[in-house]
Amino acid sequence: MARTSARKLKKPLRAILNEALRAGLERIGDVAARRTYRTIPHDMGLRKGRSLDNVQELLSQLQGDESR
Repeated sequence: MARTSARKLKKPLRAILNEALRAGLERIGDVAARRTYRTIPHDMGLRKGRSLDNVQELLSQLQGDESR
């Protein structure tokens, strides 16, 4: 792609590569300057009698419900 661009623009390959590298580095800087993505947690709750304290027990309860 760089060689094709160099031929079309009638510029040396080195100049095309340097321009592409500069543009890419500037773009990376722009991405870092963006705001960080945040999620807003929502309490979805559990059914009565379920607890997240013991994950194995919760999984066995859930699998038991599915097999019924």
